[in-house]
This record gives sequence, structure tokens and C-alpha cells, in this order.
Amino acid sequence: MGIVSLGCPKALVDSERIITRLRAEGYQIAPDYAGADLVLVNTCGFLDSARDESLEAIGEAIEANGKVIVTGCLGAEPDVIERAHPKVLAITGPHQYEDVMAAVHTHLTPPHNPHLDLVPEAGLRLTPRHYAYLKISEGCNNRCSFCIIPKLRGDLASRPIHHVLTEAEQLVRAGVKELLVISQDTSAYGLDVRYKPETWRGTEYHTRFLDLAKGLGSLGVWARMHYVYPYPHVDQVIPLMAEGLITPYLDIPFQHASANVLKAMKRPAKQDRVLERIQQWRRDVPELAIRSTFIVGFPGETEEDFEILLDFVREAKIDRAGCFKYENVAHADSRSLPGHVDEAVKEERWHRFMQVQAEVSAARAEAQIGSVQDVIIDGAGDEAGIMIGRTKADAPEVDAVVYLEDAMHLKPGDIVPVEIDGADDYDLYGRPA
Repeated sequence: MGIVSLGCPKALVDSERIITRLRAEGYQIAPDYAGADLVLVNTCGFLDSARDESLEAIGEAIEANGKVIVTGCLGAEPDVIERAHPKVLAITGPHQYEDVMAAVHTHLTPPHNPHLDLVPEAGLRLTPRHYAYLKISEGCNNRCSFCIIPKLRGDLASRPIHHVLTEAEQLVRAGVKELLVISQDTSAYGLDVRYKPETWRGTEYHTRFLDLAKGLGSLGVWARMHYVYPYPHVDQVIPLMAEGLITPYLDIPFQHASANVLKAMKRPAKQDRVLERIQQWRRDVPELAIRSTFIVGFPGETEEDFEILLDFVREAKIDRAGCFKYENVAHADSRSLPGHVDEAVKEERWHRFMQVQAEVSAARAEAQIGSVQDVIIDGAGDEAGIMIGRTKADAPEVDAVVYLEDAMHLKPGDIVPVEIDGADDYDLYGRPA
């Protein structure tokens, strides 16, 4: 079996679960198209650019191998895939594991040898050994006008908290030093099951954001919270960060700061109150890092709206930010909004946003010079004699890194104190303290 995994970390977790099931049944995972009897493509369908990439990947797999099964978010639109690639053997939607396995069984009979290649308790993963994504729910109850995730993945469906914490415990036993909590709306966790209580390690935990944080905080590893909407109850987790139980890091997808734009996006518009809360969080946890994503050029966005966004990034001191130019995604409600912004204006605003963000990030990085930071080692850098790691302010793949000298004796997963002696706009430089 060959597998191509596209899209976000949530899709990556889906791919890991599928690979674990495949290996448990005796299938071997091929490293390339030539060595595979069948190829599974896990697609993304969130943006039009992602849809195009997925269709291109399917076409490449068909051309190189010929036998292709498609799953993932774009699989929720089988007609789109079938029109572009009628030779696809089967199509399933996102997180439809049983349907994927049924399709694999139909087109590639599993080998019968249950005594070989036993699957580890923690499953098989596509990330390095020292960190892992922990998916706590599927779907989303929000109906943001630019987003089609609920149409692709359905409403919020939370995993029972004792299942999540047990998986986390297994990952830690397998050597994971950093857990990255992911979902579509992490702070809404448990809403759909009315925060049902479950028992883990002899203690009752309610299926909710705060109890999840407490449980993860008891495992003695870095626990990093992603996709956290700033609902009021998020404030309750800040003391856990102050105590060192949870990594002082929040990934909050603000998307914008103008009340007018947020209303058009169908998102909460109390940005002034959010700013006050961020400032209080930083007083309680000075080392707190906030990552966010923003959209520029949303339909109806004026120059005044955009300036409000830039002011928010400066005042909130958003440590890490991704910025996207609005895309007119198929099936999104925002397509019908008035006042679509010219592409040249989107491009200009994107560059201005990134300049402001670079200034904010550079100021943060410069303030770290002379400090000693705990750093988790990811591996060797491209330059000889340089190792690469991350502070608690940085998630893998999306944030900054630390370039370390005199650290070749360290290995991935080591967490060591590092003296920071240099910085640029985003990254830090240092050596083990």
C-alpha cells in the first residue's frame, strides 16, 4: 500500500489511523508509487487551491500507479473527483475509516500473517517520535461564512475524555515528549455530549476543555493547545499554564479584528474585550505565546477595517501569525457577499500585514536574547554542526525555530536549557546552557 496525505494536522491524524489499521491487518506500506499495489490519497478540500492540489495528487497517483482510492475532505464531493479522474477505484469522505478499509479489502486482499510486524500500542504515526498530534473531536458547530468544514466533516463530535487521555498516556509511554491538541474548535470540546463525566486513572474528568488540560498536565510532557476559540472559559486554563502544567501557548484563529468584517464572517465581534483578556493573560503568564491566523481581503473589507486589523496585531502582540488572502471557496456562503476585494488590493494588504507581523515577531525575538529557554530538539540543521529545536512558544512546522551550536551530542526529543544569544525576525540562535 502507498499513501499520500495532504492538508492539515487533523487529516494527518486520519492518515495515521488508517496506516495503523492497514499494518494491523498485515499490509506493508510502500515508500513510492512503484512499490505499491494500491495507492490511497487523503485529500484536502478547504480552499480552492487545496482542492486543485488534491486533484493534481490524485492524477499523479493514477499516472504513476493506476490503482487509486481517494478519501478525506474532497471525498465529500465525489462528483468533482469522478469528473476529473474517472479511473479512481473508490471514494470515501473524511474520517470514514471503515469505508476506507472496505475499499482497500475490495481491491487488495490483505495478507494472512498475524504473527509478523505487530503494531505498537500507540499506533503508527507520520510525525517524528518525540511529538504527536492528539485529535479530540471531529467536525464543528460554527457556521463561519468563509468556511465549508461543517459541510465536509459535519457537526462537533467529541471523543470521550477517557479515550483521549488514555491515547495521550500511550503516546507518552511510547516516547512522545510533546502533545499537540487539535480539532476544529478545541475550546468547544464536550459541548455536544453535555460535558459527560468519565473515569481515567480512578478520577472523574468531565469531557471539557479545562478537564482535558488538567489530565494532559498530569503526564509530565509539553501539551500544546491548537485551534482554541476565545470563549470565556478559556480563561480557566491560564492558571494551569502559570503552574507549568500546560505549555504557555494558545493557537487562536482570530481571522480579523474589525467588527464589521467579523460580522460578515459570522464570528464573535467583541474584539475590545478579547484584547483586554489577552493583556490579562500576559500579566498572569508573561511567557505566553499566542499564534493566530488572519484573512485579508474578505468581501466588504475597507482600508479602515484593515487598519483596525493591523492595530490589533500590534496591540495584542500576536507572537506568531499566518495570513491568507481571501479565496472565494466553492460552496462557502461568503461567495454571495457584496464588495469583493480586487486581487491587487488583497496582495498589497497581505504584504503590509506580513511586514507588521515581522516587526512584532522581531521585537519578541530580540527580547529573548540573554534569556535561558527550555528547547526541544527536532534534529540536525542543514548547516554542518547546527542542531534545530523549538521553545515552548513554537509549534512544529508552523512557527519559529532555534538554531543551536555546540549541540551535536543532543538527539531529537531531548529538552534542554538553551542560552539565547541571537535573533532575527522570527528565529533564535543559542547554545546549551
